[in-house]
Amino acid sequence: MSSVLPTRLDTATPYQRLEALGIVLPPAPPPVANFVTHVFEDRLLFLSGQGPREASGHLHTGKVGDGVTAEEAYGHARLTGINLMQVMQEALGDLGRVRRIVKLLGMVNAVPHFADHPQVINGCSDLFIAVFGEAGRHARSAVGFGSLPGGITVEIEAIVAID
Repeated sequence: MSSVLPTRLDTATPYQRLEALGIVLPPAPPPVANFVTHVFEDRLLFLSGQGPREASGHLHTGKVGDGVTAEEAYGHARLTGINLMQVMQEALGDLGRVRRIVKLLGMVNAVPHFADHPQVINGCSDLFIAVFGEAGRHARSAVGFGSLPGGITVEIEAIVAID
């Protein structure tokens, strides 16, 4: 399920890697409640949770393990990673300022017996490694929830070290 970039892109910028992956960053989704999309603290950027919102505004909803497969949810986590990168872009002005993805918290809206939360959140993790290279490797938690806002399938938040 992960993307592997050709060796010649090992020194590529995040934008060159996004282009190689065929990804165009959409406008960042607005907050859905009383919070901001990001906060700076020293050389850290804290990103509020994002969900699997398409550029059209469509949200992927449902329970993983009951109507939503782990493979579909992997794609939703990847889409959520794209949305997180757009928030990074708007906050930083340049994805080249990302020194390292420090930590992700991935939440999966799943049935109680579902156990593949890490594989779902790999959709975001694999994307960040593909776009940021070694700087995209991060610490992470992947957990299941009984529900998420609006019934979305996944929500992911991030902590990013910046230059």
